[in-house]
Order: sequence, then structure tokens, then C-alpha cells
Amino acid sequence: MKRIFYALSLLAMSPAAVLAQKAATGYVYNDDNGNGKKEAKEKGVANVAVSNGKEVVLTDAKGKYTLPVGDDNIIFVIKPAGYKVPLNAKNQPQYYYIHKPAGSPAEYEYKGVAPTGPLPASVDFAVMKYNEPDNYRALVLGDPQMLEPQDVGFFDKGIMSELVDVKNVAFGLTLGDLVGKVLTMHKDYIDVVAKANVPWYNVIGNHDTNHEATSIEKNDESFEASFGPSTYSYNYGQAHYIVLNNNLYPDPRDGKGLWGGFLPDQLTFVENDLKYVDTGKLVVLAFHIPLYQAEGAFRTEDRVRLFSLLAKYPHVLALSAHTHNQWQKFYDKEWGWTGAKPFHEFNVGATCGNWYSGRMNEQGVLESVMSDGTPRGYAYLNITGNTYTADYKVANKPADYQIGLWHRKVMSTIWWDGRGFVYANFYMGYKGSKVQYRIDNGKWKPMRYTLEPDPAFVAELYKWDDTEEMFRGRRPTEPANCTHLWKAKLPENIGIGTHQIEVQATDPFGRTFTQKSSYRIEEAKF
Repeated sequence: MKRIFYALSLLAMSPAAVLAQKAATGYVYNDDNGNGKKEAKEKGVANVAVSNGKEVVLTDAKGKYTLPVGDDNIIFVIKPAGYKVPLNAKNQPQYYYIHKPAGSPAEYEYKGVAPTGPLPASVDFAVMKYNEPDNYRALVLGDPQMLEPQDVGFFDKGIMSELVDVKNVAFGLTLGDLVGKVLTMHKDYIDVVAKANVPWYNVIGNHDTNHEATSIEKNDESFEASFGPSTYSYNYGQAHYIVLNNNLYPDPRDGKGLWGGFLPDQLTFVENDLKYVDTGKLVVLAFHIPLYQAEGAFRTEDRVRLFSLLAKYPHVLALSAHTHNQWQKFYDKEWGWTGAKPFHEFNVGATCGNWYSGRMNEQGVLESVMSDGTPRGYAYLNITGNTYTADYKVANKPADYQIGLWHRKVMSTIWWDGRGFVYANFYMGYKGSKVQYRIDNGKWKPMRYTLEPDPAFVAELYKWDDTEEMFRGRRPTEPANCTHLWKAKLPENIGIGTHQIEVQATDPFGRTFTQKSSYRIEEAKF
């Protein structure tokens, strides 16, 4: 029946289009001995999705599929739940076949795919059945963005040193800007993340694109050579992951610059892909540029179209990076989302923080606090069946360090000198979060949400402008308004001595975190 449908679709096309079309065919098989070769005794796996980046088909009872291909396609298997795909020596999943008979454009500064030659008679994909859990953790990183050789060391020592042979993690996922335009450094990035010793998936960021590209379709040539398709999907447990290249570079409006959005074929892929995804599953989207951007920075009709494709899925999450800040966004009807509950986007920030800036710490790593005051770090996605929670882990800090406090350390008894505020930067917070404080174990009082720069970041930043001796490191960028900042007035004249500040905050998943600090009240000195 599938072959009849494919033949009829060819008849409906123009003669020129038919001549340009070829068919890729092959098997998805259970690689019992793990040698990566299909052997006669190894059976095909039925009902596994395979794609060319646009069309999606299921394998038949014998594990066979057929897909149309042109002269620039990547055929890939969509990893089914309960199976794993082979990994190479660097823990990169091997689930795709690149078909580029002529290779990537030769004039690119950073080379892409070498000519692949004729299409093989059978393009086969190995999978291996195993007991895949429904409850698991995944590592999520944003923007390592290594531009210079020394940045490799900062990323390695500052982030990945905590994740060597990480335990109880199913896989890793980096949300783009793996490097900072020098695409030969993709190899360095691969070497560093391989130390986690878990399968690692990757999103293409705008700094991972080929900047000589004259069309959006060709901006991922070097990325493909190192990582495979820039738009793909896979299953793990009761979750379905869709990875999308949403870097419209060059900007189709003027042929230069960057715009956020999707190509029509990508949205067609999402539509075709979701035909085989049960609505009871959790759907996790991963891309680099967030859907929530300043006016005109993301193509509105693409977001609306994506939302329409996902509206019938009650369990949906989007993961993004790019902004070098961290925030949560909950989309509703005002944004074109028509689902039963708000659509959550978690922008995880950047592992490079403020582009590897700030002073050198005791690790020999630049502090790299993001411009909204979020310390550099990474996230964990915690999956339980078709539900999720997310944790932000500040690098080189305990897991429960979730709130940064800033306030005066000492105040006098004079009334005009006894004024001050405590600021709480709740890294996983959003405008609707409950944040409260108390002094000396007194009554809990609400803190007031405020949209302004984190004063802790500002105070550190302007030390660079006031110093007469150069610090070791780089001056950070200017501060950004923090979307997860609260403030409250410190009480005056409550007695000379040390007073305890306690702040309590609840994250989007109902979990409560506490941070303590203290300040002193002293007699004024003249």
C-alpha cells in the first residue's frame, strides 16, 4: 500500500520533479551483536519512524522503509522508545545517513560534508532493544560558545569537570552556540562533552552556522559534517524530543543578519512527525533562539503555526538558549497558544555565562555571571512518565543554591542611613513565583517583584570601571533587566547587632528553596 501511495505521488508531480526524485530504502533492524552490520539472522523492527527531514514514514512488518531523496538529504531513524542507537567513540548517536553526492559548497571557510557518492542500495539503521526507563534525568546546556582556545579550558574546568562520568543521566543536550563562529572548534567541543560518557545530542545555534551561506538551507553544512541533521527527533521513555534549526540566516528579509523562525519544510516535518506521536506523550522541543523575542526578532507566523501543530498535546515544553540570561515564559492565547494550559518555555541561559567574562576565580575560570545576575551553570530535565520538572545547577555550588541575595552588610542607627533593601535573584523564578522573607525568624512577608538589573551584578561590573589596576579577566557586558528579581525593605532600628535574613521562594513546579544571609546595625561613626 505504501509503495502504491508513493507511486501515485510521483505521478502527481511534474516530469522534471520526478526526474529529480530518487528513493532511499533500507531497514531498521535489531543489532543483536552490536557490530553495526545487518546480518541475516537480525530481524527488522516494525513501526519505527524514519525521515528525510520532511516526510516521515513507518517501517513495515519486516522493518523496511522507503523515502524520497534529492541531492541534499539526511535520512535518519527516529529512535523509538525502548531502543538505543549506536554511539561513536565520542558518545555521539549514530542514527543518520548523509546523502550529498556533490558534498557541501567548496568555497566555505569551514568545510562541510565531503561528496558522499551514489546512494547505497540499502540505507540501514541499527537499533538495540533495552530496558529504557520512563523516569530519568537529562542534562541540558546552553551556549558553551567557545571562541578562543582558552575558552575550551574554561568550559572544561568550569562546567564539564563536574560532569565527568556523570551518574543517573540518560543523555545530554546542548541548545546551540556550541562554539563562537570558529567552526573547526566543534571538534574541541565534542572532545569536552564526551567526558560525561552519556549519549549527547546537539542543537545548531546561530554561531554554529556557515556565514558564507547565501541561502538558509545551506547554513548548517559544517554542523551536519560534525553532528548530522540540524532538524530531527527521537523518543526516550514517554517523551518525544523534536530538535529544530530556527536560525533564519541569512535573514530572508534583507539577505543578511539573523532572524528567528522555521522553514516550511521544518514545520512540515513537525506535522508529519507528530502523526506518529501519541497525544499522551510529553513533547519537548529544543531550539536555539527562543520563541519569545523582542518585537520582530522571531517570525510570528512560524510560532503561531508551531503552536497550532502542538495544541492537542497537553504535555509540552520548549527549551531554548541564545539570550545569555535565564528565564521562564508561559504562553497563552495572547501569544496564539490555544492549548488547555499555558505553553512553558524554559530559556536555560548560557554555560559560558557572560561570554567568558568577569574575574578569574580559584579554579582558574572566569566567573562569567550572566548579565541578569544568574551565575553560569547548566540544567537538569527530570522526566517522570509524561511530566517534567527542571533544575538549574549553579557551577561549583551545592544543588540547593537557587537564590542569590544582595543587601547592605552594615547600617547605622541614624534614620536616613538606616535604609536599605534586600534583593533576591531566584534563578528558576518568574513573575508569578511566590517569594517571601523574614528577619530574625519573624513573620514571613511577601517580597515585591521588580524588573531591573540585579544590583549584585551591577556592583561587580562597576568595580572594573573604578579600579586602577587591571583585574585578571575581562570586563562583563552592561547589565540586563532580571526577570526573576524580588526586593523588600530591610527594617530599621531593630537593635544594634547582627540580624538574620531568610528568603523562601517556590519554583514553577511547587518546590520551595531557602537562602539565608545577615546584616549588622551599628552606632554611626563620625
